[in-house]
Amino acid sequence: MNILVINCGSSSLKFQLINSDSEEVLAKGLCERIGIDGALTYQKSGCDKEESKPAMPDHKKAIQLVLDALMNDKTGVIKDLKEVGAVGHRVVHGGERFTKSAVLTDDVIKGIEECNDLAPLHNPANLIGINACKELMPSTPMVAVFDTAFHQTMPSKAYTYAIPHEYYDKYKVRRYGFHGTSHAYVSKRTAEILGKKYDELKTIVCHLGNGASICAVNCGKSVDTTMGLTPLEGLAMGTRSGDLDPAIVEFIANKDKLTTAEALNVLNKKSGVLGMSGVSSDFRDIEEAANGGNKLAANALDVYYYRVAKYIGAYMVALGGADAIAFTAGLGENSITARANICKYLEFLGIKIDDAANNCRGKEAVISTADSKVKVLAVPTNEELAIARETLALV
Repeated sequence: MNILVINCGSSSLKFQLINSDSEEVLAKGLCERIGIDGALTYQKSGCDKEESKPAMPDHKKAIQLVLDALMNDKTGVIKDLKEVGAVGHRVVHGGERFTKSAVLTDDVIKGIEECNDLAPLHNPANLIGINACKELMPSTPMVAVFDTAFHQTMPSKAYTYAIPHEYYDKYKVRRYGFHGTSHAYVSKRTAEILGKKYDELKTIVCHLGNGASICAVNCGKSVDTTMGLTPLEGLAMGTRSGDLDPAIVEFIANKDKLTTAEALNVLNKKSGVLGMSGVSSDFRDIEEAANGGNKLAANALDVYYYRVAKYIGAYMVALGGADAIAFTAGLGENSITARANICKYLEFLGIKIDDAANNCRGKEAVISTADSKVKVLAVPTNEELAIARETLALV
């Protein structure tokens, strides 16, 4: 079966067509600047990327362009839409209602809409993509795969905030966590690489990209994670502040005469390593600046590595010790320096990095020494494949 995976944002749409039997990516691409002037990148497996700038007034038109590209006479990979057996949609927030992926029915769509206030920037965009696909492919089964679902196994001691309980009762204010599809995929893959049973392994997954989170996975279940009600909590990230004193919001707002929304915009889009370094949200740029003597850039990296290591230590407590630590996502998969510096903090736990093994980018590898008390790995994530697998299982 061919499964179309859709990840829809407010002005963008990423897609992959995956053959579920071979798990081969037949074609992939990205629609950008939807509603502005439009840009489409399309790539058939084994071929060069094709770039064009067709008009994309809305997401329905963007998805139609994707379907047209997939059926193109020259570089298409299917001849008819009937060759798409199902569509898997990434949905950011499922609240407490959705503890696993779900076939998209009217009732499920209503449930996603009810979570809009928990993810006002993401869920409405996800729904736009869902509705556009349903209109263009009305007879094709579709599945919603939720970023938050994997973390619904967290115990109340991990997801409860120390605020009046009425806010949970009335508004469901609690830790939800994100990147769940990635954490689930990487923790399973880690068990496979190590030749261990997934339901017997304790793993700390470090999803380190522009957005970053860590998850403690105990025998296949998420028991704690760094992101909270929103993706702003937890680690310092590319542009997000991560953990800080909540009073800073009021302090900044009063000093600079900002609204709450404007102050939160600072924390979401102007903070993190970008804000600390004043250089970039791209770690490659910051490393280059630090190597050139930029003290703010060097400090931003130190802050980042230290915070990641602190959370790994905390999740050692949550798990009662870990069998494995897996680094994934853009930085985790590709930064030799980041993995080495983070793990230096963990040497007291008997964690030892093999410098030669760690000299890798974008591939699966065990990067710890044979006598390390905890196995450390680099494991590229594959959220699209995870979504395709979830979709196949339901349809």
